[in-house]
Amino acid sequence: MNKIKSAELEQVCGISSALPVHTLPEYAFAGRSNVGKSSLINALLERKRLARTSQDPGKTQTINVYNVNKAVYLVDLPGYGYARTSRETRAKWGKMIERYLRTSEALRTVFLLVDMRHEPTADDRTMIDWIRETGYTPVVIMTKADKLSKNEQAKMKSVIRKALSIREGETLIPFSAVTKAGREEILELIRENNEGE
Repeated sequence: MNKIKSAELEQVCGISSALPVHTLPEYAFAGRSNVGKSSLINALLERKRLARTSQDPGKTQTINVYNVNKAVYLVDLPGYGYARTSRETRAKWGKMIERYLRTSEALRTVFLLVDMRHEPTADDRTMIDWIRETGYTPVVIMTKADKLSKNEQAKMKSVIRKALSIREGETLIPFSAVTKAGREEILELIRENNEGE
């Protein structure tokens, strides 16, 4: 992942679809609706509109799988916690995410995105617990960092660390899709993980 030579949306899995089965390593991105998963993927891949972004929460209702450099997959999971979808649909999304985390043999790392401007929600705490329970060490990406001053960032980092009970070995990365702050750090984590294959 030193240089993004190719990136394409290869697979879209709905609630009733079979989950992807890959031999190449997968890196998944989870987070609340409208936290900025699609914007982050576009920024990582240096593409403006590969992952569809929207002002409307709940836009990603599928598992979207991006093939990068024919070497790794980035997996955009459905946003959770969006109140304007039915409870039944939200429960199905939750089951799909949990099934993916429990069954993917190619999954290497799960990145959990939280909005740096706000304290994590109960859904965020549930998600990080799922990630840990399925045997992964979560990497927490704090999005929209450009909306905060350095002092505010330091304060919110502490709030998020406490709210998510961040453990030793778990990483917090401030990120901005606008300034690209944090992009290299995320790519470096993926590179290091791949080198350990």
